[in-house]
Amino acid sequence: MVTKPVDVEVRTPRDPNTLSNYHNYVTRHTSVDFEIDFEKKRLVGSVVLKLESLVDEKVDVVLDSSFLDVSEAKVDGQKAEFKIGDRVDAYGSPLTVTLPKAIPKGKTVEIEFAVATTDKCTALQWMTPAQTSNKKHPYMFSQCQAIHSRSVFPCQDTPDVKSTFSFALRSPLPVLASGLPTGATDYQPPKKDGESGTLKYTFEQPVAITSYLFAVASGDVACAAIGPRSTVWSGPEELLDCQRELEGEIEPFMKAVESIVKPTYQWTQYNVLILPPSFPYGGMENPVWTYATPSIISGDKQNIDVIAHELSHSWSGNLVSAASWEHFWLNEGWTTYLERRIQAAIHGEEHRHFSAIIGWKALEESIERYGKDHEYTKLVIDLKGQDPDDAFSSIPYEKGFHALYQFELLLGKDKWDTFIPHYFETFKFKSIDSYDFKSCLIDFFAKDSEANKKLAEFDWDKLFYAPGYPPKPEFDQTMVKSCYELADKWEKLTTKNSSSDFKPHSSDVSGWVSNQSVVFLERIQGFADKLTSEQIHLLGHTYGYVDTQNIEVLSRYLSAGLMAKAKETYQPSADLVGRIGRMKFVRPMYRLLALADRDLAVKTFEKNRDFYHPICRQMVEKDLLGDEKK
Repeated sequence: MVTKPVDVEVRTPRDPNTLSNYHNYVTRHTSVDFEIDFEKKRLVGSVVLKLESLVDEKVDVVLDSSFLDVSEAKVDGQKAEFKIGDRVDAYGSPLTVTLPKAIPKGKTVEIEFAVATTDKCTALQWMTPAQTSNKKHPYMFSQCQAIHSRSVFPCQDTPDVKSTFSFALRSPLPVLASGLPTGATDYQPPKKDGESGTLKYTFEQPVAITSYLFAVASGDVACAAIGPRSTVWSGPEELLDCQRELEGEIEPFMKAVESIVKPTYQWTQYNVLILPPSFPYGGMENPVWTYATPSIISGDKQNIDVIAHELSHSWSGNLVSAASWEHFWLNEGWTTYLERRIQAAIHGEEHRHFSAIIGWKALEESIERYGKDHEYTKLVIDLKGQDPDDAFSSIPYEKGFHALYQFELLLGKDKWDTFIPHYFETFKFKSIDSYDFKSCLIDFFAKDSEANKKLAEFDWDKLFYAPGYPPKPEFDQTMVKSCYELADKWEKLTTKNSSSDFKPHSSDVSGWVSNQSVVFLERIQGFADKLTSEQIHLLGHTYGYVDTQNIEVLSRYLSAGLMAKAKETYQPSADLVGRIGRMKFVRPMYRLLALADRDLAVKTFEKNRDFYHPICRQMVEKDLLGDEKK
């Protein structure tokens, strides 16, 4: 079998979700110099792109932009003509810069823009003091994945391009960015009474990163050490709880994953920023600073696997990156696989299987929502003309995990484990697609006749392009057995004329970890005959689900209540989506609430729309209102 050598650089564009001509020029370094203007809710300043030419002929530079206020462009220090083209749906507007002369292949050119974000920026969330926990200071943060960096600054907004970064960010409040901090200097006094003075916070990112890993946050934050390479940052009032939750947990995670992959951790520090509750994801793997939802701080250390996931992204996604969102599984499938290997190393193999069982349920929900034949249920998807955010689901995570676990089972764990460090060492600092992964795997085992035969007979087209479910392996049932048995007892209560003498008691769930309650409640959600309102009440109060601080458990209990049309869960569900912006909980809760009480769902969304990050707000609006907003 002939495979593509892994060291061949692909010059043809592989990303359909960028308007840039990155096949003609590639960004090597990005310098941003912004003032964080809380009053006008904008970033204003300049960005300099150092571009290497890939062609000898004179070709204009085309960049991605979206709702930007660009007032000037310079090419190598001289004013240059630029044009912002018509908007192209979710992709924004092409920004074309006219070059005065051809840039020979291999040579570089610097393009500087005077730029400001606008109120239509989809990457930034601005919070008033009233929206923060201590209600004293404003707060802002970015979320640029998938294609939202273009709404912050002109760039080649594609994961097929990586550049080093320099940050200079002026603010009246502490700043964090996706680089190593190098200082806070150049104090400037307030411009008028009642304002605060500002400092310029600088950061350097010496490892080339994709545009979506650009990150900035500024607010009233403080920090505490949680490990030899790690600190946690949060609002001052939450800091002690955050430190207690994470202290001593990060370094074992790091050592566990470093024993599996190569090279060792490349980003020097691994820090965690606990964001305000409107953050739309569980975590975001911004280099040096993982952004995390406060929903992981549950007081029982049982939701911190999010950190194991985001830490694993330091290799899969950040060091080795999917070249386009069509191959997103290379980021999330690998990361979910490594996360579960961390769980196995720290807690035992049965915990890896238990997590995979929970993941399979999430996969089922996503596939059933799209439909088994939908394009977005494939491993490699077609995103031409599509918004990558619309394809976001558990599928690249869980179907991607199963693709890799399939190779572990096919080749044997010992052999597979020899490939893992080779893969990351081979592709570090690069962007790749699924075919690079395939070539690398086949080439690695070319001299192993047994493995080579298995890979030659393997149905790669089915793996990449078949919609629907992957093959379901046999999981270790140790940790789910008691969950299923208890659920069976509850299911018997739902049958007409049931003779069951089952009497629920708090001891039924004693000794369980929170995820066992998650599995139990998800089993209940799947009952053909739903629980009655009275049974939902009994369930919640007997097992303490009504007042749990663990959002993973509470959200499942409320979902079961909404499915059962138990009215006592309607308002608590509305309250939950009004205090947390994590889409994992918000989107399905709104969908269920709309089925139970549409007026309450719409009223709740309208009340809280400004609380949500723009990405979350847009997705819930599509889920809830659909064509009504068109």
